[in-house]
Amino acid sequence: MGEKKSTIGEAASNAANEVLLSKTSSFMKWIKGFITWENLFKFLGVLLILFIIWIVFRIIIKAIKKVPSSKLPAQRSAVIVKLIKYLSYVVIVFYILSVFGINLSAIWGAAGIAGVAIGFAAQTSVSNLISGLFVLTEGSIHVGDTIIVGDVTGIVDEVKLLSIRVHTYDNQMVRIPNSTVISSNLTNNSYHNKRRLTLKVGIDYSTDMKKALETLKKAPALCPTVLNEPAPLVWFDGFDASSISMTVAVWFKPADFLQTKNDLYIAIKKVLDEAKISIPFNQLDVQIKQPEAKKGTSRAK
Repeated sequence: MGEKKSTIGEAASNAANEVLLSKTSSFMKWIKGFITWENLFKFLGVLLILFIIWIVFRIIIKAIKKVPSSKLPAQRSAVIVKLIKYLSYVVIVFYILSVFGINLSAIWGAAGIAGVAIGFAAQTSVSNLISGLFVLTEGSIHVGDTIIVGDVTGIVDEVKLLSIRVHTYDNQMVRIPNSTVISSNLTNNSYHNKRRLTLKVGIDYSTDMKKALETLKKAPALCPTVLNEPAPLVWFDGFDASSISMTVAVWFKPADFLQTKNDLYIAIKKVLDEAKISIPFNQLDVQIKQPEAKKGTSRAK
């Protein structure tokens, strides 16, 4: 019984060795058949074509980088460079395959099947990629802009094909998928070179309204970052429960937002104090009543 098992094992080992030797010999024959003078000249020709493609690629990249940022923003330039780079890789691969006689139709078919499979497996990434193309071509977001997307407010650091990276005012990095940007309301506080700030002020009902109007018109002039064009405005905004509501509106550059807001609050308080106009606030009157003495009757025992 032991001899039979040993014989079977030796036979299996010999069969495996024969298969390995046949495969190895077939591979070596293919290598020897591939290394020919014809293929060598093809290889040298491929190297020459690759060198020419590399030179053309470098010339195109330099030409793109020379375009002024006013005509071609930095993020669009980066995307164009990447697309040209990937396109060059595809051209090089298919050129090499065609030179050495590899069937491209079979590869195209396999690529189509693989593309469908990858598309189903990465629907989110594809959605972000397509959305990224819309974001980049639309030009509504640039590096350095202050944007609001959903509950995220931050300054844009990078605009890529799949996402946008921003840092918040407390210096936290937030990655926003491009599909979220496309499907949400986007607010870009830096898109225009001017912004308007409106502050509401309540004045006491006993105040002369014309005096209050002229007084608040003096506040914007005390703020160095407020623009004269468009001119600041002051108007009445309604009669509230405990005050007359007024609005002060000024224009400023987006970079001066915080300074303008602080300066305007200080200026409004200053001019109102100088004009002796009070800003009413909610008051609570508390009255404490002394309990009345209870009248009792005493019984004589």
